Amino acid sequence: MLKGKVVLFFRKSFIQLGLTFCVGAFAAGTLVFLARNFPKNGRGGYESPVMPQYSEDFSKAEDEQNAELLAQAEAAENSEEDLKPLTYWTYRIRPGDMIGLIAEKYDISQDTLISVNNIRASRLIQPGQYIKIPSEEGILYTVKKDGETPASISEKYEVDALKCAFVNKLDVNSELKAGSSIFVPGAEMDSITLSEINGDLFRKPLHTWYRLTSYFGWRPSPFTGRRSWHGGLDMACPQGTRIFAAMAGRVAETGYNNTYGNYVIVNHLNGYKTLYGHMSAITCSKGQWVDTNSVIGRVGSTGASTGPHLHFTVFKRGKMVNPLALLG
Repeated sequence: MLKGKVVLFFRKSFIQLGLTFCVGAFAAGTLVFLARNFPKNGRGGYESPVMPQYSEDFSKAEDEQNAELLAQAEAAENSEEDLKPLTYWTYRIRPGDMIGLIAEKYDISQDTLISVNNIRASRLIQPGQYIKIPSEEGILYTVKKDGETPASISEKYEVDALKCAFVNKLDVNSELKAGSSIFVPGAEMDSITLSEINGDLFRKPLHTWYRLTSYFGWRPSPFTGRRSWHGGLDMACPQGTRIFAAMAGRVAETGYNNTYGNYVIVNHLNGYKTLYGHMSAITCSKGQWVDTNSVIGRVGSTGASTGPHLHFTVFKRGKMVNPLALLG
């Protein structure tokens, strides 16, 4: 047993000795190599007493340059993201669909759907009808006069001119002809036009119960039975019921005639006028500013009337239009 331990001890000693010799030989060889190849004349020449000039802002300038390059790259990347081609897909209207629901489903504005599809009355869309849905929000603009440009149109709507020009494949200063149309990304319809199309431009002039006894359009005359034109709505309710202005505006006329009896006419924005007839009393005056909370008269049966009711007519630029399409 003792003999085995002695043999193991000498074996380990010889291994350690061999490793030490190898490491030493490698180190000696490295030093010899460096000594032979190291420059032998490493002294300096005639140094100037003045410190060499250099820019302390070098690193700052480099950082600014890198920052500028990074900003340009980010701007280009953002520009590529923003300036995407305008695309459309089609949607077939289903029973129960409304413009507001479709807009919400596709995360786009009602203005966009109404404008792009030239919808004049959103309540009249029909199942089976196809509409276009653009890839971004905006409106279709009809050029009003020769010489308008994407830049001038974008300025009007306070949107990005470059984007407007890009989606229409035009230069920002391209002159357009009257009657042509371009898509204006980010633009919105004015609130009055949107309310008009959605059928909630006017509030009902009677804020209480009433019964529609005559609609807008052709009907048998209540006096002769012959076919005659009726230019408004007849709303029957008790004598003396308060009548309110259907939209804010200025009273243009108050008076009496044989057809409408006591009547009031109110001027509104966008070329609209409303007429209220057969009143038992007029409670406003010409030139007065009124809104939907202003009482302008009371229901009666004056003029050509068969009983207490309000005759309500809407004019747009002098032409009678169906009030039902506009009442919210």
